[in-house]
This record gives sequence, C-alpha cells and structure tokens, in this order.
Amino acid sequence: MPLPPPTFEFLVFSLKAQAEMRLGLLNFAADGEQAQEPDLPSARHAIDTLSMLLEKTKGNLTLEEQRLLENSLTELRFRFVQVSEERAKEKAKAAEAPAEPGSGG
Repeated sequence: MPLPPPTFEFLVFSLKAQAEMRLGLLNFAADGEQAQEPDLPSARHAIDTLSMLLEKTKGNLTLEEQRLLENSLTELRFRFVQVSEERAKEKAKAAEAPAEPGSGG
C-alpha cells in the first residue's frame, strides 16, 4: 500500500492520531489484552505541537486548513480534560478503597 502524499492535512491528522493514542482513545490492543494507560504528558506534547503549528502558520493557511487545525485542537483539548478528570477520579477512588482483609493493618 503506497504512502499518502505529504500534505498539511496528513500532518494534522498524524499529530491528532498521536495525541488520541496517548490519551487512550485509540486502542490497538488485541482481544483479551489490556488497553494501554493514557500517557498525559505525551498527549499534552502532541497537542502543544499542533498549537505551535497553528501559531507558526497564521496567515498562511487556507480556510479549510485553519478550520481543520482549530477544530482538531478544540476536540483534543476537550478530550484531554475529560481523560485527566477520569484519571483523577480513578486515583481518588483507589485511595479511598479500604485495605483488603488480612493485609495486616
């Protein structure tokens, strides 16, 4: 299968997919395998890279390219907050869980 042409859209989609994978939104684990834990610092880096791209290309994008980049950033930032909040709730719940009987405490 040939590689797609190197376009601005492909670059944005590649960085967006990278952020989504780091957030745990794209799962490529085989059946029965546990999904990978979100890697928030790496996801933040991919989002920040897209943000830098938007800043550095201001005035040089078509309307469609600018919308693609802005919409991708909006969605990824929203998802980042969602995943961050879910992780915080999971950690709080785990901290509140009583010690297992017989653990000697």
